[in-house]
Amino acid sequence: MATAVHRNGSLSTVSLHGFVLVGFGGGVETQALLFSVFLVLYMVTILGNLTMIVVITLDARLHSPMYFFLKNLSFVDLCYSSAIAPNALANFLSTSKVISFAGCATQLFFFSLLATTEAFLLAVMAYDRFMAICSPLRYPVTMCPMTCARLVLGTYCGGCLNSIVQTSLTFQLPFCSSNRIDHFYCDVPPLLQLACASTALNELFLFGLCGFIIVSTTLAVLVSYGYITVTILRMHSGSGRHKVFSTCGSHMMAVSLFYGTVFVMYAQPGAVASMAQGKVISVFYTLVIPMLNPLIYSLRNKDVKDALRRLGQRHSLVKRGGK
Repeated sequence: MATAVHRNGSLSTVSLHGFVLVGFGGGVETQALLFSVFLVLYMVTILGNLTMIVVITLDARLHSPMYFFLKNLSFVDLCYSSAIAPNALANFLSTSKVISFAGCATQLFFFSLLATTEAFLLAVMAYDRFMAICSPLRYPVTMCPMTCARLVLGTYCGGCLNSIVQTSLTFQLPFCSSNRIDHFYCDVPPLLQLACASTALNELFLFGLCGFIIVSTTLAVLVSYGYITVTILRMHSGSGRHKVFSTCGSHMMAVSLFYGTVFVMYAQPGAVASMAQGKVISVFYTLVIPMLNPLIYSLRNKDVKDALRRLGQRHSLVKRGGK
């Protein structure tokens, strides 16, 4: 439902069946260029993350807690970019750019669920590296398959809780007669700009919850890597030190990219009002980061590169055998 403002200042409720996603604006050429950029980013994201999932699933040498979490990260990246990109691509070719009320709520719910899950999952991955490097003897017992499954389930539960709170608080607001969302997908900040009622509570929960999630998970990552750094510096083996730095460097790069952009967008005052900047940042963490993650982990990880090579060799042998 929406609230219409009449000339005499009175308010009345009108039916709101959908929103218009304004997106980036511009003419046909601009929309065509944006469509091409988004399509390339999305296709590379799908290819990269599916490749990581397939390689880790098929290669027995990668059946360890670290790669179990990495496979889940690829799955989350694949899903949450898919919650945004297909609709955005369709809107670049459409003149109406309409999304239904239910469709908007659904998109917000799944995007919030998966983005929050990724934040928790990156912290879990840091804890996994901490246990593997700082307590190698206890690692097989501490990070057993059941524990790993519970940790991943916990990340989804945390994401679901935040998503329920953000979506329910946002869509219980009365919206004004304007239904034009100044964004290319449904998100909390641009939706709050359409509300007729006070959004103080919503902004409090947005900044409070997102701030708590980002700060707590960032602290978990920093503490884990603080201990890891001390342990690495005590290593006598140069090759072992290089391997650990390479693996942990990949994770720190992914963490920095994700947390940095999300913090700028959600966990600082004034984020709701800066939609122009927010659109560019949103492209980065909805498409660019999910595209970069598999590249970061595959190009900087010898085990993944070796697994890709073995998979390619196995495919070549099967192909030759078929002939």
